[in-house]
Amino acid sequence: MNKKKALVIAAVAAIAALAVWLLSGGKKEETITFDTAAVAPANIMNSITATGTIEPVTSVTVGTQVSGIVSKLFVDYNSVVKKGQVIAELDKTNLMSQLNTAKTQLATAQSQLNYQTANYKRYKTLFEKGLVAADDFDNAKLSYTQAKEQVASAKEEVQRAQTNLGYATITSPIDGVVLSKSVEEGQTVAASFSTPELFTIAQDLTNMQVVADVDEADIGDVKEGERVSFTVDAYPDDTFEGEVKQVRQEATTTNNVVTYEVVISAPNADLKLKPGLTANVTIYTAERKGVLSVPSKALRFTPQKETVGKMKIVDVANAKNKVWTIEGNSIVAHKVNIGMTDGTNTQIVGGIAEGTKVVTGLNVMGGEEEKPMEAQGESSPFAPGPPGKNKKK
Repeated sequence: MNKKKALVIAAVAAIAALAVWLLSGGKKEETITFDTAAVAPANIMNSITATGTIEPVTSVTVGTQVSGIVSKLFVDYNSVVKKGQVIAELDKTNLMSQLNTAKTQLATAQSQLNYQTANYKRYKTLFEKGLVAADDFDNAKLSYTQAKEQVASAKEEVQRAQTNLGYATITSPIDGVVLSKSVEEGQTVAASFSTPELFTIAQDLTNMQVVADVDEADIGDVKEGERVSFTVDAYPDDTFEGEVKQVRQEATTTNNVVTYEVVISAPNADLKLKPGLTANVTIYTAERKGVLSVPSKALRFTPQKETVGKMKIVDVANAKNKVWTIEGNSIVAHKVNIGMTDGTNTQIVGGIAEGTKVVTGLNVMGGEEEKPMEAQGESSPFAPGPPGKNKKK
């Protein structure tokens, strides 16, 4: 009998608990909390990215204007050279022979001129005395004139041969460092159609530049003097700084993609940057330091009656941009004027004071589950609506 009584009491208690749960709707009471952030100074910047190549600011290709065999090389890769320093010599045998031949021809022409000069003077004297015909005098004068022209031509040949002989000694045109060497001793170089390339010399490796290819969609924001940071794969933990020095007007089209070259300074005092390295470039097209700002999501936040519970919503009319604050049991809108944004933060030009805490989102805790809601005004049309919105009546 006592056992049956205990079972009855347990059943009544269970029924009572079930009734209480049903009367309460079967859910826990919901608690709403708000995420806030203070209006405070921040650094806001916009940037574009590009890739480029590290290059010396000044580099010179050294060649030769005469053909011949490379007799001697006095420099190698990475050699430091001075302007005027001899860096190579060609074999001079043929060039010396050409010079000697030209000098011989000059001596012959000069002897002929001496004879024709004396002959001309003699015929002139005789002609003035009427002792020779005019034709004989004219022939002597013509021979004299031709002899002078032959001497002038022979002198030009001597000068040309001396110049070519000088070209066989190759000197550095600038102070710098040898980047490349294209010949070896004993190699024949031919200058018949184009100047053979012997060396490439960079003037100053402590002052490099990046030539970056910027997409046509971004080039309108790039200006001279803008700050640049870049990295290279050789030093992944280092960030290098520079600035835009030149925006070149010539466009390059590759696979229907139009790009423009932007030249960026790259100080290289420690010589880490080497010619040819690929640089991953960030160009800061706009920067504002220490400007009053709020998180951008505060401007996207829009409270809805279904989610703020018993709180009163105090809105403002015709406000394109606004932020919200919690004031007692009310959530109040403030019309603000905004400046630039980088997506994360947005500059506040006016409408709210520094230090004011603005709402950036809310969380609904309790009930069936916790629901964070940051920017309800931009909810997806495919997302479920707020609690009770789609209930059938």
